[in-house]
Amino acid sequence: MSAERQSEESVDNDQTYEMENEDTIASVPYFPSEPRGKDEFVEELARVCTDPGSLEEGESAEDDLDESIRLVPKIVREVVSMEDDPTLPTLTFRYFVLSTIFAALGAMISQISWFRTTAASFSIFFVQIVSYWLGNIMARALPAKNVTLFGAFAFSLNPGPFSIKEHVLITLASSAGASNNLGEIVVAVKDIFYEEYMHPFAALLLMWATIWTGFSFAAIGRSFLLYDPDLIWPSALMQSAMYRTLRGEGGQSHDVSRKQIRVFWVVLIGSFLWTFFPEYIFPFTSSLAVLCWFAPRNDTVKFVSSGIGGMGFLNFTLNWSNITSSIMVSPWWTQVISFVAFVVSVWILVPISHFTELWSNGIAIPTMSNRLFQANGTKYPYVQLTDRQGGFQQEIFDRLGNVYMSTYKLSGIFFGFATFLSAFVQLFLFGRGKIWTTIQHLRQRRRHSFKDRLNVLMSQYDEVPLWWYVTLFMCCSIIMLVIIQIQDLYLPWWTFIVALVLGASAVVPMGFIYAISAYEVTTGTWNELIYGYMAPGTHPVGSLVYRVVAGQCWYRAQSILLDQKIGHYMKVCPRATFFSQIWGTLIGVPINYAVIRWVIDTKRPYLNGTQQDPLGQWTGQAPRMYLSQGIQYGTVGPTRLFRDTIYSPLRWGFLLGVGAPIIIYLLHRRFPKAKFQLWHSTIFFSSMETFYGNLSTGPLSSIIGGFVCMFYVFRYKHDFWVKYNYLVGAAADTGLSLAILAIFVIFGSSSKVIVMPEWWGNDSQSIEKCYGST
Repeated sequence: MSAERQSEESVDNDQTYEMENEDTIASVPYFPSEPRGKDEFVEELARVCTDPGSLEEGESAEDDLDESIRLVPKIVREVVSMEDDPTLPTLTFRYFVLSTIFAALGAMISQISWFRTTAASFSIFFVQIVSYWLGNIMARALPAKNVTLFGAFAFSLNPGPFSIKEHVLITLASSAGASNNLGEIVVAVKDIFYEEYMHPFAALLLMWATIWTGFSFAAIGRSFLLYDPDLIWPSALMQSAMYRTLRGEGGQSHDVSRKQIRVFWVVLIGSFLWTFFPEYIFPFTSSLAVLCWFAPRNDTVKFVSSGIGGMGFLNFTLNWSNITSSIMVSPWWTQVISFVAFVVSVWILVPISHFTELWSNGIAIPTMSNRLFQANGTKYPYVQLTDRQGGFQQEIFDRLGNVYMSTYKLSGIFFGFATFLSAFVQLFLFGRGKIWTTIQHLRQRRRHSFKDRLNVLMSQYDEVPLWWYVTLFMCCSIIMLVIIQIQDLYLPWWTFIVALVLGASAVVPMGFIYAISAYEVTTGTWNELIYGYMAPGTHPVGSLVYRVVAGQCWYRAQSILLDQKIGHYMKVCPRATFFSQIWGTLIGVPINYAVIRWVIDTKRPYLNGTQQDPLGQWTGQAPRMYLSQGIQYGTVGPTRLFRDTIYSPLRWGFLLGVGAPIIIYLLHRRFPKAKFQLWHSTIFFSSMETFYGNLSTGPLSSIIGGFVCMFYVFRYKHDFWVKYNYLVGAAADTGLSLAILAIFVIFGSSSKVIVMPEWWGNDSQSIEKCYGST
């Protein structure tokens, strides 16, 4: 699924996969095809990350290669096979059984995680590994028997050996079904905060329509982003390398493979069992607030040291859900940028604003809250701002006053404005040559004229007709317009049309960034701002519907294009890939909706804020964030909001987003060997935008783990790293996800909630032993 994604605005996709090669490093997304030392490899990685056009630099032509192969970038040739067997089975009985199981399991786990403060996403590595084993077991065990259904559909239970194309399609269907759906934002916010129950059939149609709108958006970017061999899609290369490793195409011995399998299951079982301690039995281990141990009843120490609602200074965690395998897949330099952003935002700016009342104008608001307040510091009764029809009540707003938020939340909005513009400026400065070349290429062709080996091999398969995407788009648009009229979604119908236009226009430029770097740019705040100027005074749910279409649908388009690029690399028929993506969502969306109802019915007091979750996990941080922004920009509107001087500094975020990458680019041109291109302003600003107000206990432990995995072991124990790094990360995430599901089902079901008895490691007052006042 998309790292995406996530949060859906969160970035989960800077993943790499490394392969063993004596005395050399071959790394996806950047696989050198010739032996080189580590320092030279790091320099190439930095160069390619910032300038995709440089992929072609320094490549000497190999006389013994076919011209079509030479047109494929060397980093792709190192990972992807240049041969194909079109006779391999694809949509088999085994495919339908396994894809249904994994799509349903992934949809359940990912949807539960959406309501939690931290949780590991459903590991696509797990799907790749386990589906490979199960597929081979079914190939050996099932009889080669032909079956006919309804007198029309004939198929074989076992068409032969489990093929790599079946394997790929199972993973693609699982990825599409396991990703969070988009309509969850609207369905959950309406129910949790306004107690407006949406009819199940309407909710399902809404969720399918928003997802498939993203599918149809993908058609815009296919010809621009999919066929060009220089747009390598790093995450697609990573998964392609995993397929080759699993299927023994790298020359790995059977003894090593068996050992890896044992390690995988040992780590998975260990992670599963350990998760019960920090998540249920021994919560103390989830947030080790060291400073509180020496001054447990000091208010200042609690604010500084607590990882649950505080700064998390010198706070460690032994809960894998607060760390996740991102420390084992993200490049070390990216982790450093993210941690520096955390230090600046939480350990520097937060205490300055907290102890000096900077940017608060004397308003008594908690520094690290994501809630909305009145000027006197009390919770804002936002429900009163709209009448039963969702109309804005000006007289109530005049009586209550403007909406205020914490300085920490204000700084997140500030850097959100900077993030959006920085992405475009950085792309123009470092990638404008490639963009212009691609545009010129597109003007000279009807579909594409690339003659590299991969495109030549794929030309024998039928392409997905454009009318499929157009039909899907029209059906989804009509369904959405009908639901808007009959289900109290509160937005003017014409703003939905604007949302479609803006969402579609973002696919190619944002997809280009993702195709070369695996980094997703967040644009939620920007979209909310536009809607607020178009339709101020509307119900916050209307703002969220607009945000889903204008912002979230093109995120889904990126994940769809990523999976289609994987299919391109693995030479899978495009129509089979398209069907698998639709099939995965057909299975996943009903599971998503069932989990939404399940979580809301059992965790509502935590989610709506009437009770506090002792672990700080069931905070409903995602739906609460969407609600807050919907009220700010949809209900109150930026015109009313920005009249207050406290919001004036936010406008400078636009200038910062434009100026920072220009400065970095000038420094890079002046000092080309100083690696200023790694000072990625968009990643930094996006990390600054991340909200740690509910849980700040993970970053310190993560950077330590990242240093061990992605710096020390990677550099000095590289052979060991190649064999076990991604395997261990996938196993740990999978064990965590299954344990969270088991805890939820066994101890937190709607029929009977089993509370862990209080003891020293499960203190009802503070699991961290921080007893100061809030």
